[in-house]
Amino acid sequence: MKAEIHPEYIDCTITCLTCASEVQTHATVPSIRVDLCSNCHPYYTGKQRIVDTAGRVERFNQRRNAAAPAAPPAKKPRVRKPTEA
Repeated sequence: MKAEIHPEYIDCTITCLTCASEVQTHATVPSIRVDLCSNCHPYYTGKQRIVDTAGRVERFNQRRNAAAPAAPPAKKPRVRKPTEA
């Protein structure tokens, strides 16, 4: 291996923004912030809950409701041609 090309590994704290749990590890940066961790992720906990970051769920629901189809247009009455007698 070449000398002096590898990054320095330092003590690192990983912090979950959802449940505020912290994990100590080694990395090239002093701290890492994550949205979900194994303590609050639905796959690991078995609980389904919505983690809304910056109002994304509300914006999605607003767009979906705005794009809802309107009432179908009323049918125009048929106009019959006069018949020749």
